[in-house]
Formats: sequence, structure tokens, C-alpha cells
Amino acid sequence: MGAVGVGLVDCHCHLSAPDFDSDLDDVLEKAKKANVMALVVVAEHSGEFEKIMQLSERYKGFVLPCLGVHPVQGVSPGDQRCVTSKVGLDFSPRFAGTDEQKEEQRQVLTRQVQLAKRLNLPLNVHSRSAGRPTISLLNEQGADKVLLHAFDGRPSVAMEGVKAGYFFSIPPSIIRSGQVRNEPQNISISAEYIAQVKGIPVEEVIEVTTQNALRLFPRLQHLLLK
Repeated sequence: MGAVGVGLVDCHCHLSAPDFDSDLDDVLEKAKKANVMALVVVAEHSGEFEKIMQLSERYKGFVLPCLGVHPVQGVSPGDQRCVTSKVGLDFSPRFAGTDEQKEEQRQVLTRQVQLAKRLNLPLNVHSRSAGRPTISLLNEQGADKVLLHAFDGRPSVAMEGVKAGYFFSIPPSIIRSGQVRNEPQNISISAEYIAQVKGIPVEEVIEVTTQNALRLFPRLQHLLLK
């Protein structure tokens, strides 16, 4: 694989959210100025699919669609509930307080894993308060192209994912950013934090994480030509 110019890839953002309706062009322009080369825009429910596909057409080569069903459903915080089968696991007690709700989430995730395998697509998986169950399910289902987002499991559990070849995303919220809302330009916060923790130049972090993104998301290969 050839070298990629130093630039960032945001592998998990929610630009289809209503919060961005009024200033999306400005948000994307700021992302480009912050050296972000591409964005993977993630759906939370099926009602966002069409909007995300339209964004991927409007900003072709910069916005990539990632369609799936989030384990927590509901438009407003007060209306959020556990997903039902009428991607990921979220066993936070307020969302999945019963074994039945947890099993429902497992079934929804399993269906998405199997669909991704049939279509040879990567999985962008939300897991919160469910690190070990998520990695166990992915292993059992034979998932091999996986990005784990919002992973909060123990290091020993994370290593099980590393051994399986899974990737982990580090969001800007890792340092409790005071931003009112998160947006792609803030991904540099993650890169700087990783560089500080590992004691390496931020340019090295950007190069390695972008190469990881290229391996996981084949549709990013056009970045090699830039």
C-alpha cells in the first residue's frame, strides 16, 4: 500500500443529526481545514439511511455512508429505549435492564453481522457496558472486519479484540472535551491525546490510524491518489 499524505479520517460521526442541518457546509469546511480527509457518517436508525446516502452523493469522496441500527433507539433523550427486532450492544441499565432486552440486542446485532459478512462489508460497532459480550458475539459470528466504537471494557477484554484483528476508535470525548457538540474537526484532539500517551509525534499517529482506516474501509482507497 502506498504512502498517504498526512491527514485524518473520522471513522464514526453523526452528521445526519438535526444539530447539523443549519451549518453542515461550515462544519465540513472546518473539518477540511483541520486536515480531515474523509468522514464515515454513521446512522442510528433506519430513518436516517436516505439522508446519509444523499450526503454521500453530495460530498462524494469525502463523506462515506455507514448504515445500521444503534442498540439505543429514540429521537429525544427522554424517549430513548432498547432496540427491538421489529449495531452493537449497550447494556447500560437504563436501556437494557432485563435479560430479555439484552437478548433482543444480541439478535439485532447478530443479523447485522451476518448481513455484513454476506456483503463483505466492515462493521462499525457501538459497545457500552458490554465489552466482553460484544467481542464474544463478534467472535462467535465470525466477524473479521470490525471497528469497535465507544468501547469501555477492561484492557484484558480489549486485547481479545486486538487478537481477533479488530480496530478501536478513540473519540475526542476521551479527554472530556468541553465542546457543546462534537464534530469532525475535533478528531485532532484524539490524535494529540494518543501521541501524548504513547510519546510519539502526532504525525505518526495520523499516518498509522489513517492506514488502519484504509485497511478497514476499502472505499477510502481513493485517498491513496491524493
